[in-house]
Amino acid sequence: MSAPRVIVLMGVAGTGKTTVGALLAMRLGWRFHDADDFHPPGNIEKMAGGIPLDDGDRKPWLARLRREAIDTALSGDPVVLACSALKASYRKALGIGEPGIVAVFLECDPATLSARLEVRAAHYMRPEMLTSQFEALEVPSPTEAFHIPATLPPEDIVNRIVAATLLP
Repeated sequence: MSAPRVIVLMGVAGTGKTTVGALLAMRLGWRFHDADDFHPPGNIEKMAGGIPLDDGDRKPWLARLRREAIDTALSGDPVVLACSALKASYRKALGIGEPGIVAVFLECDPATLSARLEVRAAHYMRPEMLTSQFEALEVPSPTEAFHIPATLPPEDIVNRIVAATLLP
């Protein structure tokens, strides 16, 4: 396997995608993008109101992520992208599995994630929305994504990602 140009950290809310992604990007000297920053206002309003997004809401968001984060990284500076990527179709839209694009699935149980979300301030994803995320989740196969427990300390997760993806 050659070294990737894009690492997508995926998983349900509260798994630490943003925390780990920022640390990983800093360690590698790469850019970091949080997919939440790419949502249009209507998506954020729905989620803040406790309404899960549907595939129609996600399609333009995923296209924008692919265009602005992933395609740009493949032609220039590498990037770490924190994105839930819950369904196989979403991962396909992002290009996961294509040359240069790898995924890391941060795994965690609902009770731990609910407790994390309870203490997280100023975020539209509320603990009661975890149910819909787990219902939508299509767990990637080990050939589609590296699986790492989200209960590990963030630095340990970063070390495992670096080792698994053959990065310095």
